Amino acid sequence: MLTVLEVLKKTTEFFTGKGIESPRLNAELLVGHALGLQRMQLYLQFERPLTESELDRIRPLVRRRGQREPVQYILGETEFHGLKLKVDRRALIPRPETEFLIDLIVGDWPSAPSRVADLGTGSGAIALALARAFPDARVTAVDASPEALTLARENVAGCGLAERVVLVQSDWFSGIAGESFDLIVANPPYLSSEETAQTAPEVHEHEPHAALTAPDGGLADLREIIFAAPAHLRRGGQLALETGGGQHPTLHRWLAEAGFARSDSHRDLAGRDRFVLARY
Repeated sequence: MLTVLEVLKKTTEFFTGKGIESPRLNAELLVGHALGLQRMQLYLQFERPLTESELDRIRPLVRRRGQREPVQYILGETEFHGLKLKVDRRALIPRPETEFLIDLIVGDWPSAPSRVADLGTGSGAIALALARAFPDARVTAVDASPEALTLARENVAGCGLAERVVLVQSDWFSGIAGESFDLIVANPPYLSSEETAQTAPEVHEHEPHAALTAPDGGLADLREIIFAAPAHLRRGGQLALETGGGQHPTLHRWLAEAGFARSDSHRDLAGRDRFVLARY
């Protein structure tokens, strides 16, 4: 009979051969998930033999990861800015980089905004993180995908924020016509089709392409948001964007043309221009 440690070693070797990043961590997460154990509990049971039924629970998870399905989709959840969120193929997996966008926004608001819009909410990660960061704010989260909105609704309920986060099916601003906000946040599709094709298999083979790729070299949705946002921003309001590399000179020019008083670029933890914060 194989022990927990032996299964972890075999799984790690298998993942290494498949080119999976952090193979031992992936093995521990999936084996622990299959056995209903936290990682620390796994360490305490290294020598325990596994039954055939336990191995039968582990094998399909390992197979899925070997096919480069994201570990978050297999586990069915991920952590984002202190929140535990349900994730699956209905929406993109929330990224650690986007957690930094939340920190930038919170640090730029000495007094909290009262009305917030999250465009393209996906799993609801940004909307929920901002609702928790600004307890007095009312957050409107929009997405064009009914499947993504269903997932976001499940996360809103799971986080206990249904009274302050409103979900709207909308292609950017079409479903919230006439509404105005202090803060509008968007992490829209910003990759070109060529850039999407060059991403890791976990991304281009499993995550929804509509949430990744935009026409005009990845700029089409950013342009639409920038020029439509002023009609929905209160005076002194802020537009916060997550963007692709090399897009910022164009974005700053568009923001000035759209009437924004100032716009600033911010780098991600890898030192790349990733975020734009603009005041109207």
